[in-house]
Amino acid sequence: MMKTLPRLAVMKFASCDGCQLTLLDCEDELLALGNAVHIANFAEASSRLECGPYDIALVEGSITTPHDVERIMKLRAQARTLITIGACATAGGIQALKNYSDHQEFLKAVYARPDYIETLSTSTPISQHVKVDFELRGCPVDKRQLLEVIQSYLRGERPKTSSESVCQPCKRRGTVCVVVAKGTPCLGPVTQAGCGSICPAFERGCYGCFGPCGAPNMVSLTEHVLLDSMSETEAGKWLRSFHGYSPAFANESIRLWPLTQTVPPKSQRSESE
Repeated sequence: MMKTLPRLAVMKFASCDGCQLTLLDCEDELLALGNAVHIANFAEASSRLECGPYDIALVEGSITTPHDVERIMKLRAQARTLITIGACATAGGIQALKNYSDHQEFLKAVYARPDYIETLSTSTPISQHVKVDFELRGCPVDKRQLLEVIQSYLRGERPKTSSESVCQPCKRRGTVCVVVAKGTPCLGPVTQAGCGSICPAFERGCYGCFGPCGAPNMVSLTEHVLLDSMSETEAGKWLRSFHGYSPAFANESIRLWPLTQTVPPKSQRSESE
């Protein structure tokens, strides 16, 4: 009797597709993965789209429309394990900048007929709408971490992804600290590792694309690193980027630059922490 393989779905909401492309970039590893799972639904890779149920669903993108809300509820009901991948799915993404302003003004500035556009006033992470089994951060996610998460769930184990800050792998590699050596603003001390500490390796400060690390000391970071070279308003803006709606980054940015209409979520439903 032929063995039935676990059914994998890769779904997209409001996003740039970068995290899905990371999965496709796995190349040789993807071939091995294809022998371990049945890829039932992955529009980025195939026009063959099968309905659920799914054993594992990877979700990229944030919730920005009423239809998104309906889709994620339906997907959650069809997926035994739901994993969010990337900054958009885990924190609302760059598009969450509209959470701090009047989204109607954005619509008027971008569209000739904004009355044709049906959208929510916020861009929110998947965990604000349904239960998430694991969150994998990054903009985009790291392919090694992505494969580790998928393979762990196939083995029935919890993934072993790092919660340390960018500074730790930076130090192990022997990279000269850009804050100490040049006074460059850097979010490395409060950002989760996973990117390979690329920016400091090229003498640039970390931009926080992997979101907050475990227990980040945001006030200390801004008071002793960011405000040495920029104003409070500039520091507040700097924190509102890839993970600008993550509670740690959002709360500190509001403290520094309180011109906002939306209070960020205090907690999320993900069980990845």
